[in-house]
Amino acid sequence: MLQVAALSRIPWLVHGFSTRPGGVSELDGERVLNLSLTDWDKRENVAENRKRFVSALGAPGVTRGMELVVLKQIHSDVICAFDALPAEACKGDASITDEAGLLLGVQTADCVPILLVDPKKRAVAAVHAGWRGTLARILEKTIGQMHMRFGSKPADLLAAIGPSIGGCCYEVGTEVAIQFTSQFADAADYFDELRTGDEPNPLQWLNMMPPGHQPAPKNVLLDLRKANRAQLLGAGLRDGNIFVSELCTACRRDLLFSYRKEGAGTGRMLSAIGIRA
Repeated sequence: MLQVAALSRIPWLVHGFSTRPGGVSELDGERVLNLSLTDWDKRENVAENRKRFVSALGAPGVTRGMELVVLKQIHSDVICAFDALPAEACKGDASITDEAGLLLGVQTADCVPILLVDPKKRAVAAVHAGWRGTLARILEKTIGQMHMRFGSKPADLLAAIGPSIGGCCYEVGTEVAIQFTSQFADAADYFDELRTGDEPNPLQWLNMMPPGHQPAPKNVLLDLRKANRAQLLGAGLRDGNIFVSELCTACRRDLLFSYRKEGAGTGRMLSAIGIRA
């Protein structure tokens, strides 16, 4: 269980980022905390893993009576607002609430999980941001929804960016980079031009150099954490209120799941936040 000290100091808040060890599921000969329904795992294992995760989120009794709300994630900019436990899973990639007793969760195995809390309005959000969601500004839009529904001011928000695939490992095609540069003025800052191949400057195709002077690389490295942190700052959050995990899912497969490195047969982590019941 990974937690952020600044969020842990809020007495009515429950939050945490799950890790790989500690569950009853078996993957490649080891016991793992898989928190998503997958083809290789049994439903009863996932149910037990989720029970353990929720129980471990805080001191005894903190999570008693809280209901876990997990989305059917579709790599979108769809935001679901909850004031009660839904009858069925909502399709979307972010959830918000100001109701006690709901534990909002997003599942990841490389994508970026972001937890938001408004200490003044007692409102929370959980966001799943892959490259598509990041490109669609789902984080920025979630902050907008918190402002409209709860009166949250961005300067009051705290944000925790959890473990995800880092800029050291996340290769994307140049077509993805082109989409980012068309949407974000600082997009070139999201790409690591020093570690994407043998070219002297693989990002030269993004500038105004004459065609033919530098062949376009097949892939570039994208730092999704940096891109989402930039969205938080752009939305009005204070720099000191943003907490970023440096753990890379692809590098730390002893501790985390990575879809990119392990394929569809890996597990999923859960990042959750809620208001104590």
